[in-house]
Amino acid sequence: MKRKTSPACRSFHATQMSRRHLLKVGGLGVLGLNMNTLLRAASAAPVSTSAPSAAAQAVVRKIAPRAKSVIFLFQWGGPSHVDMFDMKPDAPSSHRSPHKPIKTSAPGIQISEHLPRLAKWMHRVTLIRSVHHTMNNHNSAGYYALTGSSPATDDQRLRDSIDLFPAFGSVVDKLAPLPEQAGLPTFVSYPHTIADGSTTPGQHASFLGKVHDPLFIPNDPNDANFKLPHLSLPSDLTMDRLERRRHMQQLIDQQARMLDWSAEAQGLDAYYEKALSMLNSPKVRQAFDLSKEPKALRDAYGRTTYGQSCLLARRLVESGVKFVTAYFARSIGGQSTTDGGWDTHGFNNTRMFPIVEKYHLPITDLTLPTLLDDMDARGMLDETLVLWMGEFGRTPKINGNKSRDHWPQCYTVLMAGGGVKEGYVYGASDKVGAYPADNPVKPDDIAATIYHLLGIDPETEVHDAEGRPLAITRGKAILDVMG
Repeated sequence: MKRKTSPACRSFHATQMSRRHLLKVGGLGVLGLNMNTLLRAASAAPVSTSAPSAAAQAVVRKIAPRAKSVIFLFQWGGPSHVDMFDMKPDAPSSHRSPHKPIKTSAPGIQISEHLPRLAKWMHRVTLIRSVHHTMNNHNSAGYYALTGSSPATDDQRLRDSIDLFPAFGSVVDKLAPLPEQAGLPTFVSYPHTIADGSTTPGQHASFLGKVHDPLFIPNDPNDANFKLPHLSLPSDLTMDRLERRRHMQQLIDQQARMLDWSAEAQGLDAYYEKALSMLNSPKVRQAFDLSKEPKALRDAYGRTTYGQSCLLARRLVESGVKFVTAYFARSIGGQSTTDGGWDTHGFNNTRMFPIVEKYHLPITDLTLPTLLDDMDARGMLDETLVLWMGEFGRTPKINGNKSRDHWPQCYTVLMAGGGVKEGYVYGASDKVGAYPADNPVKPDDIAATIYHLLGIDPETEVHDAEGRPLAITRGKAILDVMG
């Protein structure tokens, strides 16, 4: 039976490298594939989170993977669970949200009054209300959320390192890549490199090697001139000339490799080879061509960087890309009501609630339902997992600036499509939303759930930079969220 969709969607559906190596690779700048670009591309009945029984493991094996792709909408800065998806109207005034809860299309599920369109979609999503960890700083919490692997310490100075775990999409590219003949990247990320002081780890392939880095697009999809110049050949450079130039460079590289092939450079050759194949792929150019979308549908997503990023994610998945990460914002947040992430607490005595009311909640209520509508109308949602999550939530208790601070001890993650249950809540927080009260979940378990839904065994091992075997996650797939 065909599901009802929005009018907008319905209308369109009716270690540094040596100077020598820098000079050698630098000549590739004619493609836009210069060193900066390449290094920028580098630069988941309720169950317990304890080890499952043999019977439970048998159940896991019987739940057939349904997701062919994932759209990861990463909400940088930390959205407030108690002001959105886990409201506590009976909490004390010191904790209670100034926003009212409203009924949704799912019986028993209430969300913020500032999300009326999304309320009509609650019968199709799963909310996990018991996610928790101990990382209170953005960089360490962000890394944990992006990889499903906890850093050794909660340190804001955490830096990208070959010793840290790879991004979800890089693991997918390693273990379940698209076939070479597809001519498409397995993993794409855009439009920001997120950072809080320093670049947040977990956005790249790390010890898996640069060949598994995402195809990173730093361009704004909302720009009227949005295009991929680094995937366009200069008018006077043919593919034959390019291949000949590449062959010459390979000869040079073979002579120099033993001298300056560092951990930072490993996989660069293979990454470049993949980029070459994409240069000659009409499918890639078409997938990124947002001008092919009807104007009214683009308007429905919202003429913002994030809105058009969500539309681009749908196009990429529709073309065959397996894992897409779209970052909500480059910065963690601030006082702006026009951009920035969800970190809106205590800036110069600025209250958070007017900021999220004017920007964060409206843009979420516009883009997420439109994306789900659009994908559902195209028959894509059942096989595409949409994951909406940040690095942590916000303190249940309102601070002295009428704001909420960082709170990793309990927050909410939203999933839709890709084999998860519909109109379902897993886990629960306590009476003020401070700690899990039922079925606690860690980011490791979110990771295991993502992998399982994609048909990747969460116990699969890869090798780190020292050649040691490591399971791709220590988490356990959350069986009860799977339909």
